[in-house]
Amino acid sequence: MVSRNKNIVRVILIASYIMIIALIVSGISALFGYLNTGADRSTMLHTEIKKIEQYAPKVIWAPLQNEGRPIDDQNLNAIENDYLDAWYVKHISYKTNNTAGIKDYYTDSARLNLYDMIALNTDQNITVESTTLEHHPTLEFFSEDGQLAVITDRDVVEYKRLFQDEKMVLESTEISTYKIVLLLEDGFWRIRHLVKTTTEDHNREHKPISTAHLNIKGINYYPQATPWNMFGDTFSKDTIAKDFKIIKDAGLNTVRVFVQYDDFGKANVDNAKLDQLKETLDAAEIAQLDVIVTLFDFYGNYDVLDWTLNSRHAETIVNTLKNHRALVAWDIKNEPNLDFESRGQTNVMAWLHTMIDLVKSVDDKHPVTIGWSNTQSAALLKDKVDFVSFHYYEDLEDLDTSIKKLKETIPDKALVMGEFGEASYNGFWNPFGNDQDDQADYHKKAQDIIAANNLQYVSWTLYDFTEIPKEVVGGLPWRKNAQKKFGFIDKKGAKKESFKYISKQ
Repeated sequence: MVSRNKNIVRVILIASYIMIIALIVSGISALFGYLNTGADRSTMLHTEIKKIEQYAPKVIWAPLQNEGRPIDDQNLNAIENDYLDAWYVKHISYKTNNTAGIKDYYTDSARLNLYDMIALNTDQNITVESTTLEHHPTLEFFSEDGQLAVITDRDVVEYKRLFQDEKMVLESTEISTYKIVLLLEDGFWRIRHLVKTTTEDHNREHKPISTAHLNIKGINYYPQATPWNMFGDTFSKDTIAKDFKIIKDAGLNTVRVFVQYDDFGKANVDNAKLDQLKETLDAAEIAQLDVIVTLFDFYGNYDVLDWTLNSRHAETIVNTLKNHRALVAWDIKNEPNLDFESRGQTNVMAWLHTMIDLVKSVDDKHPVTIGWSNTQSAALLKDKVDFVSFHYYEDLEDLDTSIKKLKETIPDKALVMGEFGEASYNGFWNPFGNDQDDQADYHKKAQDIIAANNLQYVSWTLYDFTEIPKEVVGGLPWRKNAQKKFGFIDKKGAKKESFKYISKQ
């Protein structure tokens, strides 16, 4: 028995010894690999940057004619990636007054200036929200040993908002030139010097786009089976083509469609969905319909650090569609004024300014508008948009007066009533609501007012729907059930009484 116990102890001791040796060998191997390959950036970087997903300003390199050693694409990409990451870290640091991550992208001497600025801002309770939207770098010098690079970055478009005691005291957009020296340390490019050499206010001016050709008589469109989910696995070009024929035969000439920001892939636009969007415009062209494309549907962040991602999203879509013959206009955002209270009017308006400039920089032929939720907000940014679009779900008796007031305020721009309609719902949740006759009477009166004011319009909507996503109107049943009944065609496919007044023939 004693001998057996000794054997058990020996086995345990031998097994423990083997495990300890294995752990030591594993640790030495990991250390050896670390020393030979350099530290993993994801473990070094305190801010856990994923530049492709979080920061993507437009970068256009000048043709390579640098002094010193010729540079290959791999090294140039590495310089660009670490250079942009350095900007992103600086933006975060100035916003949070936190120094985390700075040492990973700036050398010892360069980071001192940043530390001093952050300390000063902290002492004075100042924070800065900023981003860069464009960079136009030129590689001036790349050393023979591949350890040093000198860059001149021209026409850097930089937006910033300065807050003191949580109140905004400065907002500016500048265009500047920077001189940058980068050193290769531990396998990564760090900024040694970053000096601003010139700067001036940046106010983009775009030539006015004529809207004299516009004669919008249209309808907001979703397929009946897939409202607010038009693009994806259930996409059907045949269904869309049939619906567009119904719309054209009804005497309309325009459809308004929606691009949802998250659904389309944010900055990295989903090519499959983009193809479906193109097919939708193809179907419209065949049906001889124009298309208003509404961007950024279901987007509500507006954070300055997301602007570069928003820009890449819009740039991809606008570049893809800008030459399509069915495209008639861009609607930057659906009802952004509804976000004023939750996101702050200053944030929303600054974002709209930036996105209008972006779209116009890519497409200088198609007019741009914003789908404001009411007439009270319609005059906002009237000098930036090419025509003014407003939605109207208020008392129809006040519409004529509201239109006349808008024409006085905005005498030189076309007006488009981008949404209007009435639900034919009088069910359990609203027993005293409207029936189909009431809806028909509403549209008859609306068309009379439209004709009297020579107003362009886009009604809501072709179909009654069976299901409404809660993101649209929330989960309250009386709101969801009413939203299902705005269509000119019921859920069984029969034309409702209001269809007679879908257009003014």
